[in-house]
Amino acid sequence: MLAFPQFSLRAIAVWRRNFLVWRKLALPSVLGNLADPMIYLFGLGYGLGGLLPAVGGVTYIQFLAAGTVCSSTMNAASFEALYSGFSRMHVQKTWDAILNAPVSLDDVVTGEWLWAAAKATLSGAAILVVISALGFVASPLALLALPVIFLTGLAFAGLGLIVTALATSYDFFMYYFTLLITPMVLLSGVFFPIEQLPPAVQAIAGALPLAHAVRLVRPLLMGQLPADMALHLLVLVATAMFSFWLALILTRRRLLS
Repeated sequence: MLAFPQFSLRAIAVWRRNFLVWRKLALPSVLGNLADPMIYLFGLGYGLGGLLPAVGGVTYIQFLAAGTVCSSTMNAASFEALYSGFSRMHVQKTWDAILNAPVSLDDVVTGEWLWAAAKATLSGAAILVVISALGFVASPLALLALPVIFLTGLAFAGLGLIVTALATSYDFFMYYFTLLITPMVLLSGVFFPIEQLPPAVQAIAGALPLAHAVRLVRPLLMGQLPADMALHLLVLVATAMFSFWLALILTRRRLLS
C-alpha cells in the first residue's frame, strides 16, 4: 500500500477518457469557470479598487487580477478532483469499469490527477487571456505563468484526491472548503498583500501552496521575475508530489483492501 506510484502511459488513456466526456460540455464548463472569478475581479477590482490607492505600485484591479488567476486554478482543480472524481470513483463506479481493462489503480489515479490539473490550467489560462485583453498584463513574461498554473493545478488536484479518498459523501467536501480552501484564499495574498497580516499569520501563510503560486504569478504578470523563485517552485512541486502519493495510498486502502 505504501509503494511508490507505478507510472505508465495507460494513465493517458484515463486522461483522454475524461477529456472526451468533458468535451461534450466544454463551452458551458469554461464559461462556468470564468464566471465566478470574473465577478470577483470586476466587483472588487472596480468597486473596492476605486476607493483604494495603488497596491505594490499598480492599481488594485491589476493586483487582484494575478490573485484571481491563481485562485481560479485552485478552485477548478479542487472541484474536479473532489466532486467529479468522487462521482467517477464512488457514485458512477467509472473507476471499477476502467479497472476491468488492463489498467491499474495507479494508472486511474494518475490519469485523474493529470486531468484535474489540465482542466485547472485551462481555467487559469482563460482568466489570463481575459485580463490580458483588458490590459492588466504588463509583459510577455506572463507566458511563464502557464507552467506555474499547471503546477498549481497538480498541487491542488493532489490535495483534492486525498479528500476524495476519505470522503463518504459529497457533504464531506464542505469541511475541506470551509477549513482549508476559504482560509487559504484569504491568507495567500489573493485580495491583499500578505505583509498586511500579523507576523504570526504571515508565517502560516508562507506555508500555504496558494501563497507560493501567487508569489510566482503576480510578478510575472507585472513584467518582473519573482524573488525566491526556486523556493516557491520547490514548495509547489513538493506539495504536488507528496499529496498525489498520499492520495494514491489512501485510494489503494479504500478500493483494494
